[in-house]
Amino acid sequence: MSTKKAYQTYQNNAVNTASGGELTLMLYNGCIKFIKQAMKDMDNNDFAAKNTNIQKAQKIIHELMVTLDPKIEISNQILPLYDYMQRVLTEANIKNDKEKLEEVLGYAEEFRDVWKQVILKDRQQKYKQGASI
Repeated sequence: MSTKKAYQTYQNNAVNTASGGELTLMLYNGCIKFIKQAMKDMDNNDFAAKNTNIQKAQKIIHELMVTLDPKIEISNQILPLYDYMQRVLTEANIKNDKEKLEEVLGYAEEFRDVWKQVILKDRQQKYKQGASI
């Protein structure tokens, strides 16, 4: 099996066996990766690749938006932030504005870091519950 095929198999297995929280973390990491790549593309004047990578980041944010549960109060607070990130990415794409990409990157990294903490606390609670049984 080639290295690339093995890595793809690993990635597929990781996605298929991940919890909802882990999938959300993967989405944040993917968004960050595509924004960073778009910034590199902008530096290299590769505007077609920049456009593709910004659109990938936007698709991820869209996925995060549609998976929010409107019955949970925090979702109603997060949705406008995701919407803002979408608009700023569109503007960055149209104007080739790296500062706007950096702004959205900062938000995505903050969301990711908070989400990591949520996952860790959830795991700690589950471990404590399992240990006390």
